[in-house]
Amino acid sequence: MSDASELVEIGGIQVQVNRKAIKNIHLSVLPPNGRVRLSVPMGSSEQAIRLAVITKLAWIKKQQADFTAQPRQSSREMVSGESHYLWGTRYRLNIVNTAGKHQVRIKGNDKLELAVSENTSIDNKLKLLNGLYREQVQDEISKLLPYWQKKLAVDSAYVGIRKMKTKWGSCNIEARRLWINLELAKKPPECIEFILVHELVHLIERHHNERFKSIMDKNLPDWRERRNLLNSLPLAYEDWSY
Repeated sequence: MSDASELVEIGGIQVQVNRKAIKNIHLSVLPPNGRVRLSVPMGSSEQAIRLAVITKLAWIKKQQADFTAQPRQSSREMVSGESHYLWGTRYRLNIVNTAGKHQVRIKGNDKLELAVSENTSIDNKLKLLNGLYREQVQDEISKLLPYWQKKLAVDSAYVGIRKMKTKWGSCNIEARRLWINLELAKKPPECIEFILVHELVHLIERHHNERFKSIMDKNLPDWRERRNLLNSLPLAYEDWSY
């Protein structure tokens, strides 16, 4: 039987209900605007669905309020003087005209220099900047991955980098394939290490249960502080917690 999705209103809140071939009900409040998603087993009754939402109304509203209050970067114009972040540090963008190859450089402790031709589009400037972010994230993963795979006694088949709208990281347990969000290049280095460890631990324990937390506590004792740091920082300008 294929998955089915519908939008319903419960307790004054719009809820996206997804019927899936699963055993338990899962409730999520998603950034950036607190959209509510409820995944339920195929045969769930309307009463069970309503009860799952009604009993969590206070929690849902608290999550939505937190998202509303969370600061966001303004829309990027890619002009000189604009602020951009790399590993939690603010850099000022400096656009330099060039007739040669387009490139981006870190200049000192507070400047990102984009050398581009005069009529380069915003999108192409962003692609150039994202190329720097990708290199930085790849370098960080290359340093962290061997250490953490040995420490946790796990072996991932692949760790990729991509922009994701609602997750900082993901793990396909069967394929042992991890994805790390490119946006982590903008956050302090402690954040990407937390996400990498979090996803690697899923290769040991699939669920966010007490065993999962115990493994995190043993290997990365300050993981909760790192998670709170990550979720207290500005969301990306595209409008997309962990």
